Amino acid sequence: MAPRRLLLVGEGNFSFAVALSETLDPNTSLTATCPQRPADLAQELVAQENLQRLRERGNEVRFGVDCTHLADAFEPQDREFDRIYFNFPHCGRKAGVAKNRELLAKFFRSCADVLAEDGEIHVALCRGQGGTPADKPMREWHNSWQVVAMAALGGFILSDVHPFSCEAVPRYKCTGYSDRLNNCYFARSQDKSFHIEGALNHIFTRSLPFESLQPRICRIKLGDQFFSFLEPEVLVGKLNRGFLEAPSCHPIKTINEKLIAELGKAFPLKRLKCSSPLLPQGDASVLTSHNPDILSTAFWVSLHEDNSNFESLTSGTTQDMEDFVVSFSELSLPKSPRRDRKEEACGGPYGQAKVCLRPSLLVYIQAVIQAPDFLPGSLHILSGPVFQRRCISPFTMPAFHETLYILGFNKILKDSCLQSLLDHLKRILDNLLTQTWLEGSELSSSVEFVFQPTGERYMITVKSQNFGPDCVKDLIIGSVTTSATSVIHKDQCFVCVSINLDLLAMLVWGISDWRMLWTSDSRFLKNFAPGKIEPFKSYSLYPPYYVHDISFWLDEKKIFDEVEFHTLARAVSQDTIVSIQFLSRFQHPKTEQVSLCYRLTYQACDKALSQQQVASMQSQLRKEIQQRLHVTPR
Repeated sequence: MAPRRLLLVGEGNFSFAVALSETLDPNTSLTATCPQRPADLAQELVAQENLQRLRERGNEVRFGVDCTHLADAFEPQDREFDRIYFNFPHCGRKAGVAKNRELLAKFFRSCADVLAEDGEIHVALCRGQGGTPADKPMREWHNSWQVVAMAALGGFILSDVHPFSCEAVPRYKCTGYSDRLNNCYFARSQDKSFHIEGALNHIFTRSLPFESLQPRICRIKLGDQFFSFLEPEVLVGKLNRGFLEAPSCHPIKTINEKLIAELGKAFPLKRLKCSSPLLPQGDASVLTSHNPDILSTAFWVSLHEDNSNFESLTSGTTQDMEDFVVSFSELSLPKSPRRDRKEEACGGPYGQAKVCLRPSLLVYIQAVIQAPDFLPGSLHILSGPVFQRRCISPFTMPAFHETLYILGFNKILKDSCLQSLLDHLKRILDNLLTQTWLEGSELSSSVEFVFQPTGERYMITVKSQNFGPDCVKDLIIGSVTTSATSVIHKDQCFVCVSINLDLLAMLVWGISDWRMLWTSDSRFLKNFAPGKIEPFKSYSLYPPYYVHDISFWLDEKKIFDEVEFHTLARAVSQDTIVSIQFLSRFQHPKTEQVSLCYRLTYQACDKALSQQQVASMQSQLRKEIQQRLHVTPR
């Protein structure tokens, strides 16, 4: 829908307002403002002519409007503008970049009070001023106006940027700068024109706010009994999102359905329902036969009998998770669940059952192939979310979706059946990875099956240049194993294919940040039509990043867990830390105490993140590592 209410701030000779008004339909209202008083413009002939034109068209003009205090100029019922324009803002001839950044910061904060929820802010800047990669050439960050970082202070993100064209608004005459007048920032006076070659129009929209989310207490039903557990901090907002469920149009589901449909052309299919992501401690041990290290990545939680008394857990949000009651209903615990020693000492009737959130669907291999209704020759398919404690990197995530294909066939046909499956899989993946390419583009992704020296296992790798210099090596998107056996089907061989759907979706759509797949911003899903694969356009461009170092003394009596450090950093920063780089290790020559130093890079992919917010997160992280990791910040 076209914008209905437009606000122009910092107008000089009102030529932009006049030019814009000529392009509007009758249902759109325009309010043009300037910081000057009417008497200040009395001798400006061009301005007077333009003011007359605006009034003849029924447009509103306001004088003495400070763009850094817009709420003061409009009554509450007169706010809610659909679009706000500020062309070529400047503090004055002598102002440097710091003053102009301050102007932008105050302007964006002011806009938050008068902009409609789905409104836009248009800021035109001269070449290089914005400090984004869209500027050609791009200035050094410290020498720019840092427009995206300044917008973040008001809660806005850069959603689009394009060349500023005077031709698009006929009769617009860009005018020069003047000094600050009557304590009001304004864009320009009418005395000089200036060059706008290479100027850019920056379009900002509201960001979802950062919310202080607390881990939820989740209730699950096992038979006739309810149990509860506290979700891990780092997984807040990532459990039970339903990306693969029927009504979803999420790209994760789209890519999964396309994989299954294409494989169904070559093999009979049998889709299986994915049960609860909770695994009892004994059941989880079967994972080690496929990957001995995978249990070290698991999130372990304590399952409590639910007597509607949550005080013994934490102060987290207490609520019934009705969706969880449905999704987790298939979980079955051993008759004598393993308990913590402290619970055994207390002699409690139930104690605490130690369970983990499944780190892989591979745990279900034996259950599938030993089921009475297992069909050799059919491709058995299982898809669902999995959870892993991992170090922070651009292509590892604590929660992602995995799909598992299990195929059984006669041992005599092992080589031919395996090769047939690999050939079909490579063709399907290669085809998916080329669907969003522009016509005439060269091959930039290819799928390979890399055989591992130990064990009957292949890694599914993709060579891709889609993600720039950060992705210099092959991405592992899955694995193929042929080592599974069954005491029921002794004459059968089994091939198990596991694929990380999140990574595959990122490659197919060119989404360079896995966190974007998990955003709660409704604008993300608007990029995707059900069942279609089209190029992805982000609604958050060139998000600023902030670098902080952290160093701490280790406790010689405790083993430092680096993965836990990364996991804690993820949770405290609400997934805004995108990189943790180890810088140095120092050992004190006298005390022999060891200190570690890391460099943390903060950047949000879907929200407005300011330097002040990052400083607060960094401070909180220092407190948390001292309490939980038993280290001493320096």
